[in-house]
Amino acid sequence: MSESIVLREDQNGITQLTLNRPKKFNALSGEMMAALQTQFDDIAVDNSVRVVIIKANGKAFSAGHDLKEVRQSDEKSFHQKLFNQCGKMMLTINKLPQPVIAQVHGIATAAGCQLVANCDLAVASDSARFAVSGINFGLFCSTPAVPLSRNVPRKHALHMLLTGEFIDAKKACEYGLVNEVVEEARLNETALKMARAITNKPPEAIATGKEMFYRQLGMDLDAAYHYAAETMACNMDTDYAREGIDAFLEKREPSWRS
Repeated sequence: MSESIVLREDQNGITQLTLNRPKKFNALSGEMMAALQTQFDDIAVDNSVRVVIIKANGKAFSAGHDLKEVRQSDEKSFHQKLFNQCGKMMLTINKLPQPVIAQVHGIATAAGCQLVANCDLAVASDSARFAVSGINFGLFCSTPAVPLSRNVPRKHALHMLLTGEFIDAKKACEYGLVNEVVEEARLNETALKMARAITNKPPEAIATGKEMFYRQLGMDLDAAYHYAAETMACNMDTDYAREGIDAFLEKREPSWRS
């Protein structure tokens, strides 16, 4: 039996999903996106999973959509289905109760860069490079522009989108596309350290906070504050919040920590 196109490893509340199409630079084919969607749907209802890390085998994180697959048909309906499939997968990441960390090495281009931007957090090797390069092939990266423009200042995002030029990992960190840049030998260790810092927190508060964060981004300031206040009031009315605050006041570790 051939090896899976997406590999999964679960350990101590951390799920690592590995893109496993190295000869194709982990291009996001329909098959790859379907495999990821299946994993995300399973993770969403798996209370044992506290954090997800997305990484890749081979020389690249992901080269984006599989252009051979994209050119299989000239029918608009074919392309709508493919890009809608991608959009659904990206939205699923945002809606997961668990935080998702991108662990990036090599290149992350077009929809591959979109995947990085769409994850909640990202760590990159110092040799990683990023681009939304569709414009080089006559195709403006419209769907990658959605999460990119929500992570990177407008003029930086437009420069990437209009020129298709690569930026290095240091600049990606300066732009806010990734959180941290490390030597490649320390990449997995750093992603796991980030994940473990999250697993030490109450999962209910993490899930509530992640949902609140993304919802308030689409609100005006008054509505955002009203929603945030309501969320905090509900959060305060929980055993884990009361335990956490009592533990702080009593100068002890809260019992919900693993």
